[in-house]
Amino acid sequence: MPNIITTKLDGLVEIRPKIFEDPRGYFFESFRKDWFDEVGISVDWKQDNQSFSQKGTVRGLHFQRAPYAQAKLVRVVQGKVLDVAVDLRKGSPTFGQSHTVLLDAQLHNLLYVPVGFAHGFSVLEDAIFLYKCSEYYHFPSEGGIRWNDPALGIDWKVSDPIISEKDQKWPSLQEFKEQSGGGL
Repeated sequence: MPNIITTKLDGLVEIRPKIFEDPRGYFFESFRKDWFDEVGISVDWKQDNQSFSQKGTVRGLHFQRAPYAQAKLVRVVQGKVLDVAVDLRKGSPTFGQSHTVLLDAQLHNLLYVPVGFAHGFSVLEDAIFLYKCSEYYHFPSEGGIRWNDPALGIDWKVSDPIISEKDQKWPSLQEFKEQSGGGL
């Protein structure tokens, strides 16, 4: 069983698998359904995605609205990223709070991001980023909040970030809350 680390945000967990190393290299199990069963998480994964991003890139903060809302299981296979999840669940006692974790190809750690969270990351070293999704991507259901909203207080650990035009135009957390009727 891997080391499963709970966070202050209910349902958001970091997973550190057991790594088996020898002179040839290493081996580890990057996913097992029974890990999730053990902690009461039931997910039917439907899509895998991969991206490459150069150092200094910020991607996010993204989510999808119901009925296409996605849980994600994220990790890096090359490089390092600062992974960020923001609780957007309507009525959640931690609404608007964020959690960051360093995902590192050397650690092989993963982060499970439940439905109802915005997700993003900043690239600290050129990175190949993998993520499983519990629902198919659906463009009309896409949403986001502004990555640099001062209300979030996120230190992305990059100066002069490379960021898409779309990600610069998402609403603030407060604007999102008003537009969505209180959250996802």
